[in-house]
Amino acid sequence: MSKSRYPRSFAHPRYWPTWLGIGAMYVTAWLPWRLKMAIGKGLGLLAWRFAKRRRRITETNLALCFPEKNADQQRQLVKDTFIANGIGLVETATGWCRDGEHLRHRVAYIGQEYMAQAQAQGKGVLVIGIHFSTLDLGGALHSLFFPADVVYRPHNNPLFERFMTRARSRIFGQAIDRHDLRGTVRSIKAGRIVWYSPDQDFGRDVSVFAPLFGQQAATIRLTAKLARMTGAPVVPMMFHRNPDNATYTIESLPALEGFPSGDEVADATQVNQLIEQAIRKHPEQYLWLHRRFKTRPEGEARVY
Repeated sequence: MSKSRYPRSFAHPRYWPTWLGIGAMYVTAWLPWRLKMAIGKGLGLLAWRFAKRRRRITETNLALCFPEKNADQQRQLVKDTFIANGIGLVETATGWCRDGEHLRHRVAYIGQEYMAQAQAQGKGVLVIGIHFSTLDLGGALHSLFFPADVVYRPHNNPLFERFMTRARSRIFGQAIDRHDLRGTVRSIKAGRIVWYSPDQDFGRDVSVFAPLFGQQAATIRLTAKLARMTGAPVVPMMFHRNPDNATYTIESLPALEGFPSGDEVADATQVNQLIEQAIRKHPEQYLWLHRRFKTRPEGEARVY
């Protein structure tokens, strides 16, 4: 449903479930940590059992990307993925509804010098982020060290969009609509750090095909275009929940060398290699629930 078809007044009954969801997020954000993790695990298990379409998508993605795993290992990874993404929901609530400062003791940041070196060039920084289940909490924690703007996809529900944008604008400097290329370029040229995630399928018109986990994946060309338009260093960043489910690790890598190269496929391949490297460290924490391989090269059959 488009935004124009939603009622104008947020008091309309159509929005009552949204208000309830927002309220639940606020309450969850203030619960004790262990209870939050238990709730997240429970939500993940419920989704694993009942969200059959998303489970099939996840099963397909993991079968394509990890053919070396046997059937039992694949099934366990699917289940672990849903649990990790369920926990990610309560982490998102925490990141959106509370000040990240109260979590500073839970995060370790490796490679801060690479981000500082990139920032010191004075050209702004383009951060390659990845859609892990910890994404929004990761943004809140990263901003404790280096304030950044974020490129995001607006939500169709106007009430939730307002809530989400306000939350992200508090975490980040600005929340920039992914279609606002000028706004993104303007932010980078102003010397800002901009967090950008190029790991989803945006369709054939804006992509080239480049390998990811041995699959030809439609990979957006905009990463290289932004780097070319701004001259900004491109810094890959990884963020993971540690096995204790209580602490987190941020890791910035050195800025990409020779990027962009002028070869769109080579540039997309370089980005995908970094994304794959990050996912392989904690594959269950990636958002496998989305159709990463929905756009196929000409002549190839659909996989979903």
